This record gives sequence, structure tokens and C-alpha cells, in this order.
Amino acid sequence: MAHDEILLRSHLSNYKYRDITSREVVSLIQVYRSLTYRLEGFVFNNGVRKELLNLEGTIPVNYKGAFYNIPVCIWLMDTHPKNAPLCFVKPTADMSIKISKYIDSNGKVYLPYLHEWNSNGSTLLMLVQCMISAFGEIPPVFSKPRNESRPPYPVNSFMPLPSGFPYPTVSPPQFGNPSATPYPTTSNLPYPNFGTPYPGAANTNGAPFSPANTTPYPPTTGYPAADVAGGTITEEHIKASLLSAVEDKLRRRLKEQSQQSQAELQTLRRTQEELREGKSRLEDIMTRLQRERAELDKNVAILQEKEKELQSAVEHLGEQESVDVDEAVVTTAPLYSQLLNSFAEEATLEDAIYYMGEALRKEVIDLDTFLKQVRTLARRQFTLRALMHKCRQKAQLAC
Repeated sequence: MAHDEILLRSHLSNYKYRDITSREVVSLIQVYRSLTYRLEGFVFNNGVRKELLNLEGTIPVNYKGAFYNIPVCIWLMDTHPKNAPLCFVKPTADMSIKISKYIDSNGKVYLPYLHEWNSNGSTLLMLVQCMISAFGEIPPVFSKPRNESRPPYPVNSFMPLPSGFPYPTVSPPQFGNPSATPYPTTSNLPYPNFGTPYPGAANTNGAPFSPANTTPYPPTTGYPAADVAGGTITEEHIKASLLSAVEDKLRRRLKEQSQQSQAELQTLRRTQEELREGKSRLEDIMTRLQRERAELDKNVAILQEKEKELQSAVEHLGEQESVDVDEAVVTTAPLYSQLLNSFAEEATLEDAIYYMGEALRKEVIDLDTFLKQVRTLARRQFTLRALMHKCRQKAQLAC
């Protein structure tokens, strides 16, 4: 194990977060021992090539009470865990991809966990558990008819990379281009043979393979070392070995079921938190609407009262006789009365000067008469304005 960790860390020499990535990979392969890692070249369509860590192997998927080994590969970016991995289903020669909401025709895996990848909380172990849960709902592959020839594997369309990712977005190459590879170029074949984990008969309706003789991990023998060395194996040894193997297998199954349940529980808890946040927002909106409605009702009541007052005032004025304009405005002090009278007289002088100009324009009066009258009116207007200014100062009003 120590040698494997040293080799793994040497593979991750170009990774930005080598320690975190190494711990995640070790934790993953300890649970899913069929997964192996190796450093391979990842070639983008624009020719950029990166040496990335590739996790390949099979993961056990429980579909309708039976376990199946699904071949997958997971590419870790050199900025892991800041950016989500790229996940693919790699069918063998006797498998065909079943297109669903989780898998496209190229074997590309689409999961909410990948699109919501968080560098602080997302892990490879949880990613594999989410894949197992999704594949248990909709199998990603099904058996080919035996007379069906395997077509060339379609070109790959990679998942859109997150914002700020250092690598360019990959677009699908043309079918006729022999240099385009459906998956990142490696020194080996693009799809190594994982063995046939589904020895049952081929099925063309999209059902999964028969689970006969399929085990996600090799059984544990558990023979006592002393008796095996002596060459004597009794029924008790065989019974103990079988019990040990069954116990080990049940323990693994229970652990996988527990981890899968935890992944589902985490998804449900996240959904519950989102629903609670939505409920809180709706309650805030309802409270604000109720408060605004109460204010509107209050304003409507005030407007109705004012409308009644206005109607009453209009009816009262209609019953009265004509009002004298001079008596309509009554001041409270002689100073205010002097200010009001001066203002009214100054306004009349302003109108008189205006109409004198109109008369001159229409040649009703001559220029000498216009200048004489305007001089007199302007002198009186200046006196009135000075008087108003003094009155405002006495009354302590704005000048």
C-alpha cells in the first residue's frame, strides 16, 4: 500500500492539490477495489495534451435485486478538486449504450452531482455512489444481439467545463477524420477489455444482462494457514472458509448499501433545505404583500374621507352667494396686508408694462408715449419691490 501511494503521488506530481487528490483516490480504491489508476495523455480537439490521472474499472450496480459490473472511467483534472472530473461509461464489445437522462450516445455521464460540484464538499467516493444510484435507476448499457456487428464507436462530446477552467472547450470531431479519437488518446487501445461481466443471453429490448456468476469482487478464501501448510483441509475448514467469504461479501454489500443510502439521504437533505429556503422566501413575500395591502386599505380609507369632505365643501359653496375677491383673502397682521397689497400692485404693473409693449408693437401708441409711461410704471414697480423686500425682512420671511 505504501508503494502504491508513492507511485500515486509520483503520478500526481503536476497536480495543483496533490495531497487532497491522493487521499481521495486512495479512499476510493479501498472501497471499490476493481478501480485502478494510471497516468495517461488527455488530448483535446485543439491539440492540447495533458497528462491526467485516469481511474478505470467496474463499479457494482444493484438493479432489481441483482448486482452488475458497469465499466467506467473517471478522468481527474490537474486542478482537482476545484473542477469536476469527466466520467464515461466504456462498454465492452458485447455491450451497447442505453441513452437516458444520465448517459448520452457517446457514454458521457451527466449527473446533478457533477454540475453542482463543490470543491469543499464533493468527493470521488460520493461521485461513484451517485453514479451507482443513478445506474441502479436506469441501466447505462444493455446486451447486443449476437448477430450485430460492433459499429465504430462514436466521437466524444465532452461535458461543458466549468467557468474559469484552464483548458479549452472540446467540440466533437468529424467521423471521417482518422486522427480524432472518441476518448483522450492513450498509449493503449481506447477501450480495454474488462472481461464480460454479463455472461447471460443477449437482450435487444434494453434490459440489463443476466446477473449469473457475476460478483463485483473476488471471493475471499480464508483457509487457516497452519492446516493449509500441512496439506489437510477438512470440512470444518471449508465451512469456515465459506462462512468467512459470505461474511466478507455481506459486509461489503452492506457497506455499499449504506454508502448509497447516505448519498441518497444527502440529496434528499439538500432538496429539503432548498424547499425550506423557498418556503421562507414565500413567507417573506406574503408578509410584505399583506403589509402593503394594509397600507393600501388605509390610504383608500383616507382618500374616501377626503373625497367626502370635498363633496361637502363643494355643496356648501354651491349654496352660498358669489364671493368678493377682495374679501376672500384676509391677513392676520397689518404687515402681511401691506405685503399682500404691494405684491398685487406689482403684478398689475408687470401686466401693464406687457400690454404697453403690445400696444407699441401694434402701433396703437407712439414710441415717446411708450417710453414715458414705461418709465413711470417701472419707477413705481421698483418702489413696490423694495417695500416688499423690507416687509419680508420685518416678518422674518425668505427674501
